[in-house]
Amino acid sequence: MSATETTRTPPQPGQEQSPPPPAVEVAGVTVRYGDVLALEDVSLSVGRGRICGLLGANGSGKSTLFTTIMGLTPASRGRVRILGSDPAAARRRGLVGYVPQSEQVDWAFPVRVADVVMMGRYGHMGPSRRPRRADRAAVEQALERTGLSDLAHRQIGALSGGQRKRAFVARGIAQGARLFLLDEPFAGVDRPSQATISEVLAAMRDDGATLLVSTHDLAGVPDLCDEAVLLQRRLIAQGAPADVLTPQRLLEAFGIAPHPGGRAA
Repeated sequence: MSATETTRTPPQPGQEQSPPPPAVEVAGVTVRYGDVLALEDVSLSVGRGRICGLLGANGSGKSTLFTTIMGLTPASRGRVRILGSDPAAARRRGLVGYVPQSEQVDWAFPVRVADVVMMGRYGHMGPSRRPRRADRAAVEQALERTGLSDLAHRQIGALSGGQRKRAFVARGIAQGARLFLLDEPFAGVDRPSQATISEVLAAMRDDGATLLVSTHDLAGVPDLCDEAVLLQRRLIAQGAPADVLTPQRLLEAFGIAPHPGGRAA
């Protein structure tokens, strides 16, 4: 061994590297809107590279949980961490991608699909927001991954419901997000489009992204999701879909026992 070579000392007991923090960690979160209790003492954790279905009746706090995770709704109590960082820091680093419900978007606004996806690159640009070669390459790759390359120059309002959802997913991919929050991505979308979206999401998961998917479609959860969260202002259950979607827990969450082959109200 030469004088310049060194030996690597194996880690001593107790010195092993700790595992990376989960993609999402919600600890004891309570949210109130005035006198209205939206979330009560919710704690959950989602590991990296997983798809987690978020299930609950209308008014159960799913959208509030999303906005709290993103740091847009302040928690009255508790804390949120995204990949080990506070939500504001994670957003500044472009780690969080959000796919809104369709009714939250003005589809009449004249903008091309490619321009929507390019918005995901704004955080990588200077004040002029002038795209560079790397930005254009990221947009092209995101469009290709979501199957929208041929629709890049079409007005987003002219797309089908499923294509619109994929455009917002592409925006998050171009952004470089590692956590995606998808609010009802299958609502108003036909079955073939649902299958296409599911394939895109599964590929993203396989690439290491973490996806939290709010949905009423109980039938698709076991095939798409690695785990499920059942919410009714408080956490009812988290775990494997088969363990969460039991008649007793569905009754607790929805007030009725919806058949897993259908949609929940």
